[in-house]
Amino acid sequence: MSAIFKTTLYFLLIAVGLSTACNETTEKPPIKPNVLFISIDDLRTSLGVYEDPIVHSPHIDKLASEGITFREAFCQSAVCAPSRASLMTGVRPDSTRVWHLGDKFREINPQAVTMPQHFSKFGYRTVNIGKIFHNYMPDSISWDEPDLRPSQYLKKDWLKRDGETFYISEEVAKSQEIKRDSLLKLRPIRYADGWNTGPAWEAADVHDTMYYDGAQNELAKRAITRLSKSDEPFFMGLGYFRPHLPFAVPKKYWDMYGPATMPLASNTNIPEGAPLQTMNSMYELRHYDGFNHIGHPTSSYRMSEDTIRTLRQGYYASVSYVDALLGDLIRHLKEVGIYDNTIIVVWGDHGWKLGDHNSWGKMTNYNIDLKVPIIIRTPDQKNRGIQTHAITELVDLFPTICELAGITVPDYMQGRSLVPLMNDPNQPWKRAAFSQFHRRPKVSADGKRYMGYSMNTKEYHYIEWYSWNHKTGTRGELKNIELYDRANDPFEKANIADDPDMSSIKEELAAQLAGGWKEALS
Repeated sequence: MSAIFKTTLYFLLIAVGLSTACNETTEKPPIKPNVLFISIDDLRTSLGVYEDPIVHSPHIDKLASEGITFREAFCQSAVCAPSRASLMTGVRPDSTRVWHLGDKFREINPQAVTMPQHFSKFGYRTVNIGKIFHNYMPDSISWDEPDLRPSQYLKKDWLKRDGETFYISEEVAKSQEIKRDSLLKLRPIRYADGWNTGPAWEAADVHDTMYYDGAQNELAKRAITRLSKSDEPFFMGLGYFRPHLPFAVPKKYWDMYGPATMPLASNTNIPEGAPLQTMNSMYELRHYDGFNHIGHPTSSYRMSEDTIRTLRQGYYASVSYVDALLGDLIRHLKEVGIYDNTIIVVWGDHGWKLGDHNSWGKMTNYNIDLKVPIIIRTPDQKNRGIQTHAITELVDLFPTICELAGITVPDYMQGRSLVPLMNDPNQPWKRAAFSQFHRRPKVSADGKRYMGYSMNTKEYHYIEWYSWNHKTGTRGELKNIELYDRANDPFEKANIADDPDMSSIKEELAAQLAGGWKEALS
């Protein structure tokens, strides 16, 4: 071989090596999917995909047709703060120690790592619009862009005000200011900063963007446009305020439902044989005009049928309003070209009673309050439009979304990733879901304090009520037991815990509840 040939071959090999090395170093890593994490406040399973016969929810139903719907999903506590703190940290209420509405998870657990915090570690731009944590607890530690709000709502006196408290009526707005001034003089720190007064419903004939949820939906679209131009993936937490009270949404959504034909609740009584501490006091509805007189559900009080139908109409109108906003948002994702690289998760933080158990609102351990919608749609999903009846929980969402995004799942999670169910929705799964509720003396029918621990299996709903020391966070004496046959009594009309024929079942369930969530995984 000549010297010239050897030299030529040598330089050719170097050139090939450099080219290969260059290709290796310039090759882009796989594109991470965006995450659109959507909370719909107070949303029970009143959606078409959950077989509600009257609701108009075409856009959420369309999303479900491209994803997976979890038909047996439960929250960990049927009130905002504990439910959201559990979901967003991936651990249960007895671990977060957030048990009631006023508990602030960051004050209790300064070192807590939330879902967006965790995603930020893996290169995600995290953005918060609306209600993800309870009320305006934006938790700036969790987000790169915390608490974004439409500019027209950035007034000094409104910074601690909830998006749910705005009306169109100028007369109502003036009345709210007067009442708030009086309330703050009596006690300066108040729920919603004292703005949660006014009528329980409003049906102004205005464009969708004139109400708060519509305005923040426009803000979300602008943020998505901006984020879509970056190489950095995003995690957006978008929290709609409706269908939370007041049911104030554009008139066209009210017109979708006729109050005269609005069906009533399937069970309008508290469960037969239920202990008094099980029921909420309805103080949430009592804040609104014309409802300060309503009694405790355990009393002889009964709301008029006309009012019941109007409230139910307002709730359904609010669901349809949010459904339309979500449809508009999804259209925008497609327009900017990122729909096919975005994981979309839609969830409700707890259920809501619409006259069920002679009550309104949440705040019980009954399944009308515990059952929630969860819908997930992923870009590369193999099985679309599927449903699963496996028992699942909101605490499962943290590990699920991590796995879907291809990032590390923290080893302390107290939920289980739902990804296997997305591949095989009928496989054996959890044996039970676990929830709890702290009943405080000022809202308890007997003026005492309790903690109720709930467990749902496929066949039964079992609840134990204990006295509770709120200072130490420890349970005391077992006070009452509830047992419901889920198959034969789905609306929980009768507590059968004292039925002699159920004694062995009750013992088995008591042992299973004591074993807790870890044993239910096996």
